[in-house]
Amino acid sequence: MTDLEEKPFWQQKSLEDMTLPEWESLCDGCGRCCLNKLEEEDTGRIFFTSVGCRLLDGETCGCRDYPRRQKKVKDCVQLTPQNVREIPWLPPTCGYRLLAEGRDLYWWHPLVSGDPTTVHSAGVSIRGRLSGSEKDIPDSELDNHIVDWPLKVPRRKPRPV
Repeated sequence: MTDLEEKPFWQQKSLEDMTLPEWESLCDGCGRCCLNKLEEEDTGRIFFTSVGCRLLDGETCGCRDYPRRQKKVKDCVQLTPQNVREIPWLPPTCGYRLLAEGRDLYWWHPLVSGDPTTVHSAGVSIRGRLSGSEKDIPDSELDNHIVDWPLKVPRRKPRPV
């Protein structure tokens, strides 16, 4: 890398040193963290479901009311530099988790690709994968919607067509 080519901010700064806009841009927009999860009592193992939070938009993969999400959804977790190191259910593709673990962002991340749609074309997002919303599917039926794809990482970049 030459002197003219500066490393991107996420490779230079700690999570704690990022500005709010930089912090927010670490989210790739996949929506995986907004899926309902079940925890096995005996083992603490986390199971993802294909059921989304009542504010999750299945097409955009974003929150329908991001500024007021925590007032509307009591168990909505605001990610911070401190808690991303401790939350066991962050997907393995999560930009916050990757950087907290000292790893780099994947190729589909909008900060890397320059395109917010690559998270969808890479098959990382929840788009087209929801079986419904928690508004429509009761907690007693969540175990019928357990899926493993949120724990998977696409192997490689797709070939150009």
